[in-house]
Amino acid sequence: MASENSPLLAYRLLGEEGVAFPANGAGGPGATSARKLSTFLGVVVPTVLSMFSVVVFMRIGFVVGHAGLLQALAMLLVAYFILALTVLSVCAIATNGAVRGGGAYFMISRTLGPEVGGSIGLMFYLANICGCAICVLGLVEAVLDVFGADATGPNGLRVLPQGYGWNLLYGSLLLGLVGGVCTLGAGLYARASFLTFLLVSGSLASVLVSFVAVAPRDIPLTPLPGPNGSSLPPRVGHFTGFNSSTLKANLAGSYARDYTTGAMMTFVSVFAVLFNGCTGIMAGANMSGELKDPSRAIPLGTIVAVAYTFFVYALLFFLSSFTCDRCLGRGTLLQEDYGFFRAISLWPPLVLIGVYATSLSASMSSLIGASRILHALAQDDLFGVILAPAKVVSRGGNPWGAVLYSWGLVQLVLLAGKLNTLAAVVTVFYLVAYAAVDLSCLSLEWASAPNFRPTFNLFSWHTCLLGVASCLLMMFLISPGAAGGSLLLMGLLSALLTARGGPSSWGYVSQALLFHQVRKYLLRLDVRKDHVKFWRPQLLLLVGNPRGSLPLLRLANQLKKGGLYVLGHVTLGDLDSLPSDPVQPQYGAWLSLVDRAQVKAFVDLTLSPSVRQGAQHLLRISGLGGMKPNTLVLGFYDDAPPQDHFLTDPAFSEPADGTREGGPPALSTLFSPPRAPGSPRALSPQDYVATVADALKMNKNVVLARACGALPPERLSRGSGGTSQPHHMDVWPLNLLRPRGGPGYVDVCGLFLLQMATILGMVPAWHSARLRIFLCLGPQEAPGAAEERLRALLSQLRIRAEVQEVVWGEGAGIRELEEEGYFENSGWGDAEAEALACSANALIRAQQGRSRSGGPGGPEGGDEEEGPATALTFLYLPRPPADPARYLRYLALLEILSRDLGPTLLIHGVTPVTCTDL
Repeated sequence: MASENSPLLAYRLLGEEGVAFPANGAGGPGATSARKLSTFLGVVVPTVLSMFSVVVFMRIGFVVGHAGLLQALAMLLVAYFILALTVLSVCAIATNGAVRGGGAYFMISRTLGPEVGGSIGLMFYLANICGCAICVLGLVEAVLDVFGADATGPNGLRVLPQGYGWNLLYGSLLLGLVGGVCTLGAGLYARASFLTFLLVSGSLASVLVSFVAVAPRDIPLTPLPGPNGSSLPPRVGHFTGFNSSTLKANLAGSYARDYTTGAMMTFVSVFAVLFNGCTGIMAGANMSGELKDPSRAIPLGTIVAVAYTFFVYALLFFLSSFTCDRCLGRGTLLQEDYGFFRAISLWPPLVLIGVYATSLSASMSSLIGASRILHALAQDDLFGVILAPAKVVSRGGNPWGAVLYSWGLVQLVLLAGKLNTLAAVVTVFYLVAYAAVDLSCLSLEWASAPNFRPTFNLFSWHTCLLGVASCLLMMFLISPGAAGGSLLLMGLLSALLTARGGPSSWGYVSQALLFHQVRKYLLRLDVRKDHVKFWRPQLLLLVGNPRGSLPLLRLANQLKKGGLYVLGHVTLGDLDSLPSDPVQPQYGAWLSLVDRAQVKAFVDLTLSPSVRQGAQHLLRISGLGGMKPNTLVLGFYDDAPPQDHFLTDPAFSEPADGTREGGPPALSTLFSPPRAPGSPRALSPQDYVATVADALKMNKNVVLARACGALPPERLSRGSGGTSQPHHMDVWPLNLLRPRGGPGYVDVCGLFLLQMATILGMVPAWHSARLRIFLCLGPQEAPGAAEERLRALLSQLRIRAEVQEVVWGEGAGIRELEEEGYFENSGWGDAEAEALACSANALIRAQQGRSRSGGPGGPEGGDEEEGPATALTFLYLPRPPADPARYLRYLALLEILSRDLGPTLLIHGVTPVTCTDL
């Protein structure tokens, strides 16, 4: 037979995968009435036919002839062990909830998410398409071996013309028959499958009876070509009947060259042929959309089918080894006649009927399975309009659009003629899907989700993990190149779907796994083991309206240095007077804000009668365990008119917010516009300062950010390098409003400023910024001493910075204020303190002006070239006064101190953050 001596079957996956039916529950017509198949017709029959395929008739002798009975049984045990592991995972997932149309694709996508599920679903679909083409070509070759004009077998009728065009015509006609059955619906396919099952069963029964009833005989073998194109003398193989000598001779392996391809056979190559033919274990699961009771039918039917096919394969191996010679006479029957079943059969045409029936059934199974997978992919809208035709269904729910779509692709593949190379790829694609099913079940088991309660309990994470490893191993054994290519293709498709975005309502097992692991590690993150060497900022940024706070939101994201970052918002109100919690519906908008702004932040919202109380709530309860905010970040309280950054930021422009009909609303509609200038605020000046005082009392560091909107966009971007022009970050680590702290002395707060500036300098967008530290000298202090001490400290802290000394005390009235004690703990002065703040502000602006004018020489020195500008200024934030009555004066002094300095961070640190030890 041409199908017997064709190399096409050497790596052929015939009869792969049965049917997946419309996504019941997706709203398709007739979805409810479609579920009417029983366990036997819906699971057992398609699974048995898929696992038998043409291998049961064409490759039994091949396996036993080369591997021997013992190794053949070992191969069978290993193959079915691998398949059984996946069957256990399939049964577990199928009994954990309603499995709709799409079979394995539905299980994988609803567990691992649309990115992985969609990529594997498309690969599974392509595998079915190529599998259908292989089955049709195999059937054409089997028919032409007997009826073709070039048939070489002794019993050929030679009535059909042959050639590429004729073969394509025969394949197209057979594909038309297969497509017609599938287009008419799953009911007709089920009846056709049952008829095929009866034919195959009858054919196998005749073969089994023939082993016992047929007398010993010699069987002519196909002549081998000799030198110069001549044929070698005729050879025969021997059917000995039940003979212990024959069995003994067939026990051990005897690998030889394949008589159809000339390739030397090995254990791996023979095992690959056997494994390729019995991997159709998903056929029953893919019938999920048509089954009356999928949760019961899939486990029961699949296990029955697997057990039945294993028994038949093992029995045929044993009978072939007991009755057919491999090493006697001039020919070797098992090794050189793949179709010897027909030669020993009581009625040989019945074996041909079995071969044709299995091939036809396999092609129908692959085509209808592919169409249901495609319909499920189209319904999920993962690949856009390219799959839109596959959504069309009939009144009865039959996706005839997907059938025609798949039929057209199979017809294109048939143009290739022979698919020897694609056969291995098809098998690998199926194994990828099986591995993904095992991985899905493994993920659900490891996630320990309370809702993972399958009624089928004969599995564990050990079986799932072993199943994943076994499938991956088989992929590389069958074809290392195809295995690597399939994994690469899956990665590219997953990246494409990730970039395109997909539905988030399916549930991602990755989130459950992350929750499980994060909870475990949070419990191990012991705050009692904290050490200053590993300190990092963990920020809580209080945001009133994000439309006016985008630059600060991004700057805080750069300051966190891999630490916790929480966006906090206080909604004013009292839950007692409200019908429901107004906070919960706001989370979606804030999470969308985080995504659009591309910051790595959590969102924490609260309801409180006042902003101050809400800030206290957030400072106390935000975070978990060792991951709690240690630094409060606030925007500065001044009279600057609020800006709407949604209007100028490209990420929040209206074209980006535009959505399809029925899509989520634009972010600009979810957050109210910034308040109008002069309108009342939600937070009073007294409460603002009180919030700062509360944070310090709770041992939290405080950062007040002013004029961050003046930062150029490249300074707030996630890219590297920022602008090529160098800039300065100026750090003033001394309290400029209390000069008696001691010139040149840097305390805990000053070191905190240095640490925050150094952290920001590590961000790629700030790499070009140079760090400058200013030391203030008193009028009586000699220059150099404080600078040396600070340089030694910076060397120990591994901080590279430029140190500059400036004379402190040149401002009007400073010496008098010191002498009169205005900077003691007794309180603040009024006009004098304001003069001090003005003097400090003028001192800072003078240093900024020198940097812009080209250095200390300035224009007077003849240097007209503009020097590096100050991009950001870090100032020491004094503690608020103890008397709340002085809060307004304190805020006014801060406003004077930081006026017209450009982007400024006023920082007060209360925790040690630097360490000189290794």
